Amino acid sequence: MIPQERIVKNILVLRNEKVMLDIHLAQLYEVETRTLKQAVRRSKARFPADFMFMLTAEETARIVREGFIQGKKALGGARPFAFTEMGVYMLAAVLKSEKAVKMNVEIIRTFVTLRKLASDYELLWQAIRKLEEQYDRKLDELYQALKALLKPAEEVIPRRRVGYRSRREQDEE
Repeated sequence: MIPQERIVKNILVLRNEKVMLDIHLAQLYEVETRTLKQAVRRSKARFPADFMFMLTAEETARIVREGFIQGKKALGGARPFAFTEMGVYMLAAVLKSEKAVKMNVEIIRTFVTLRKLASDYELLWQAIRKLEEQYDRKLDELYQALKALLKPAEEVIPRRRVGYRSRREQDEE
């Protein structure tokens, strides 16, 4: 089976969605990209806009620039399809080979793992923010106390000395 790292490398964010491109899915399923696209087009009703969308020319140029695909030649002149997590689930119903079904299980596990990691990171960030707020207040109090202790001598209110004083000291007062 394909390791999760290879699947994760093929997940990118487009239109605020985690997606996989048809070219990468075809490689994972060991089918031609055009075969995958044909199967999807035959079952268009199964792939609404929140399951799959075609990339714009700008998005295609961006993924080429960022190295997600080798170049526009790799696309064969067609714009790629991007499949959301739900679209990948639906591919299992369209591509019925044993390889496709097994690969879908791995891809779904990877998406679930990523979702758990994102949730864990969010909890971690919330805890860090809470600690920052708590310690920022305490550090501010400490800073104010140190600032008061380090005031120059002229800012300190003069006090009368306590204890035995010589006559000269008494005369100076």
